[in-house]
Order: sequence, then C-alpha cells, then structure tokens
Amino acid sequence: MTETRKIPTHEVTYVRLRDMILFGSLAPGQPVTIQGLVTDLSAGMTPVREAIRRLAAEGALLPQGNRRVTVPRLDPGLLDQIAFARQTIEPHLAELAARDASPDLVARLEAHDGAVDQAIRAGDIPAYLESNHAFHFALYEASGAGVLTDMARSLWLRFGPSLRFVIERGGASSLPDRHEEMLTAMHRGDAKGVARAMRADIDQGLEQVRAALEKGEI
Repeated sequence: MTETRKIPTHEVTYVRLRDMILFGSLAPGQPVTIQGLVTDLSAGMTPVREAIRRLAAEGALLPQGNRRVTVPRLDPGLLDQIAFARQTIEPHLAELAARDASPDLVARLEAHDGAVDQAIRAGDIPAYLESNHAFHFALYEASGAGVLTDMARSLWLRFGPSLRFVIERGGASSLPDRHEEMLTAMHRGDAKGVARAMRADIDQGLEQVRAALEKGEI
C-alpha cells in the first residue's frame, strides 16, 4: 500500500504566498499586513511569518515597519541584472532540455501551450500567467540542471509582479508568447533553435517592462 505523506502546513503556506507574488496578486510597492496575509492564506501566524522570511531571503518580499511587507519595485539597474540572468540561464536550460526531449515532454509542453493560447484568446491574464509558467518550468525541469532551475524560479519571483502589472495595462495582445517557435524547433531536433526562441520570448516580456519603467508607469 502506498503511503501518502501530508505536506507540512508551512510548506503549503509558502507555496501559496509565493504564487500570490509570482502571478501578480500582490502589486509592486503594495503594502500588506501580516495579519491580512494570515486571513488571505487561511493560515496561522507562525507559518505565514516563516513564508515571509523565506520569500524575503529570495528577494521577493521586503519587510516594512508596523508588521507590513511589500513586493519590491523594479528599478532600471535591477531590471538589467534580471535581464542578464534570465537571458543567460533560461535559453541554456531550454537547450539542455531540448537535446533529448521525450515524446512525453513534448506532449506536456503542447498541452501547456494550448492553455496559454486559450488564455490569450479569452483575455484571461491570470490563466495566461499560470499556463505560461507551467510551460517554462516543465521545460526547465526537464533539463536536469537543478541549480539553474532554482535560479530561474528566483528570477521569476522578482520579475513576475511587474510583468502582471504591465500586461494588464496592455491587454491580451501584449502577452509574450513564442512557444510555437520553440515547439517547432523541438520537433526538428534543433536544440539551439529552441534556445533562440526562448531568448526571443524572454526579451518580449523584458522590453515591455523596460518601456513601462522608462515611462514611469511602474
């Protein structure tokens, strides 16, 4: 008989708060109280504080006075660092995964891309963000490069809230999506082509956020 291990409460709370940040439920610069997070997450004070501590260490939350936290705002210098790291790490992860992509991986990526396309057609930004994340990390996790994948997760936590803000203003037509190019290259067995398409996908989102920063919109 298979034993089912219960996921600890503190881990569930961490993942739920991480996803609130990652998918833009908390806007950059928006202060929230710890007590408010306790209510929103239906969790106790101790696991919420532990989740905040972990996410602050990852650069995804900034503790404030009066028992408040906020998602840090991006500035041009920080965005340049995130851009360099993402453009370096993520195309490499995509290339590694594509070198020996199994039919199962390709099928999962196509399913995630179908969900992305459906979200774009519907103008459903939360669904787009979740499906887009699922596509990217299904690919990255298949690379076998765990350290680099963890670094990519951290970068997305720092970048995601600003992207959500920008694409909400731009509408569905602004949503970055170069997945079809990646899948076409993968079917050809062109791992470097997958990496190039990944870089173009990343650049599209980065440039949208950069333009918004230059205009003082975020």
